[in-house]
Amino acid sequence: KVFYAILIILPLAIVFTALFIGRYPLSIGKVLSILAMRSSDSITDIENAVVWDVRLPRAVTGAIIGAALAASGAALQGVFKNPLVDSGILGVSSGAGFGAVFAIILFNGLNAFTFMFAFAFGILAVLLSVWIAKVHDRTPSIMLVLGGVIVSSVFSALISLGKYVADPYNELPAITFWLMGSLANSNFKELGLVILPIGIGIIGIFLLRWRVNVLSLGERDAKTLGIDLNANRGALILFTTLATAGSVCISGTIGWIGLIIPHVGRMIVGNDNKILIPVSMSLGAFFMVFIDILSRSITSGEIPLGILTAITGAPFYVYILKKTKGGGW
Repeated sequence: KVFYAILIILPLAIVFTALFIGRYPLSIGKVLSILAMRSSDSITDIENAVVWDVRLPRAVTGAIIGAALAASGAALQGVFKNPLVDSGILGVSSGAGFGAVFAIILFNGLNAFTFMFAFAFGILAVLLSVWIAKVHDRTPSIMLVLGGVIVSSVFSALISLGKYVADPYNELPAITFWLMGSLANSNFKELGLVILPIGIGIIGIFLLRWRVNVLSLGERDAKTLGIDLNANRGALILFTTLATAGSVCISGTIGWIGLIIPHVGRMIVGNDNKILIPVSMSLGAFFMVFIDILSRSITSGEIPLGILTAITGAPFYVYILKKTKGGGW
């Protein structure tokens, strides 16, 4: 009970911490008064706006996105029995990236169409990966991974083409900033656009987490245990796609969370996905908000999240490989 209480408290604590840390510092007392909506002469309109309009929606959005990416990565690593798999393995991140690039060029800047195009092309990328992988009415796991690699490469090339033809003064900076990942423009209105698919994805992964254990045994063993392999794997791919596409379309491309966080969870609780997936969700939410606090606090500007997750994630992944000697899979 204590362990699960920590899993719940950890994300809530970092979200609350994010409200008073930043280049515009606020005391804990003021933050509590603002959240309680107490009127006071010592609280200015600017301080109210900093908490309600900037930091709170940004922290909540970051926690939800971190949980979604980490849960998706943990589920897909189990389904494909591969420690190198992350939440974008089936091309959803590169597809969403191209959708955002296409929308920015077509509509001359970031707007609501960016979210819609990013989400739609993220879903399309996964559908193409599954279509490529389908061989004689079967969809082997290795073919799904290869299909994802092919689709990711094609959409990455299209992203490069979009950057090449974009207006270098207006569109190209917006494209570059979006692709590096950021929560700078987060608000509850934008979160409301994607909370339904992200919520469906997270809940679906959570409810099917015990089936990931069976699927990770391999196709033959899963069939022997009476599991409908294609139906369960297809459901998990659907839920991870919804969670990842919804996350990427609002935050941009943020790597390493879906890859690193599940491994951290395994170091704490082992390989049982019934426990690992909730742990990954908690750690992912914590890590995402923590990185966002760093991105807006350590310099006078704002460092894109994709840069910080790569800088912190890559060395930690090397440490994991050295620590486990590549074992455990």
